[in-house]
Amino acid sequence: MSQASDMVRKTFTEGDDVRDAGLTTPEDIVRFDNIVYGPSPKEQSLDVYRPRQAEGLTLPVIVSIHGGGWVYGDKERYQYYCMNLAQRGFAVVNFTYRLAPENQFPASLEDTNSVFTWVLANAEQYGFDREHIFAVGDSAGAHKLGLYASICTNPEYAANYDFQPPKDFVPTAIALNCGAYVISMSPGPDGSDDLTQLLMKDLLPNHGTDEELELISVVNPITSDYPPTLFMTCTGDFLKDQAPLLAAKLAEVEVPHLFRFYGDKDHSLGHVFHLNIRSADAKLCNDEECAFFRTFL
Repeated sequence: MSQASDMVRKTFTEGDDVRDAGLTTPEDIVRFDNIVYGPSPKEQSLDVYRPRQAEGLTLPVIVSIHGGGWVYGDKERYQYYCMNLAQRGFAVVNFTYRLAPENQFPASLEDTNSVFTWVLANAEQYGFDREHIFAVGDSAGAHKLGLYASICTNPEYAANYDFQPPKDFVPTAIALNCGAYVISMSPGPDGSDDLTQLLMKDLLPNHGTDEELELISVVNPITSDYPPTLFMTCTGDFLKDQAPLLAAKLAEVEVPHLFRFYGDKDHSLGHVFHLNIRSADAKLCNDEECAFFRTFL
């Protein structure tokens, strides 16, 4: 493992521990935990969260794809955020996937496909509305979700992978939060690699060739069949310059989309601020994303 991946795992763990300290499962949530969706129970498991008052009802679904620089994270780190979404009237699927560098690209993308396949196959048991399956992803999770949406809508791009999405499946709409959409391995102004570039060397089998960077570009394979997309960034997001790149492509191919920018010069917000469910800013962002999804019900 590189020093970059080791640093991400240590620092992100410390930050998440502080963010979630003292949080517990809300009384109005019913949870189904540690459901195995792949060969590895430790690396390929998921939770389902539902509002308690919706027992027996079929609900629209949100699948959450966690961030963590491609090398960090699991469903435990996202449980409180995902249960918070479920309190807004959705069934939420929160899953752990295989991480780099132990499992390089496209392992986590294959796991993402397996989860959507699982959702469709288990809709009756967990009260999922198969016709309204939404998804959210942040940071590296937004990158994965952005690619997966093209796998579902661009057969030429999907042909690059050994797995295929469920027949005729396309997410109803997606939300991409503080995401990475176009990755370059060109050195920065000071001649050094930034953190994303260092992590690419752990994620990608050939450490970031031109061919690999083309394959993992979220922007390039987007077509007019791409699902409606909400995407957001904020004042202190180190990936905020990525948002205009996505906006330009969505506009070019006329995909319905909505852009949100949070914070201002007097109120700065950090990368993936929306995960801190205690904050008013997170509440606003998550309310707006769920409202966006409801427009498609």
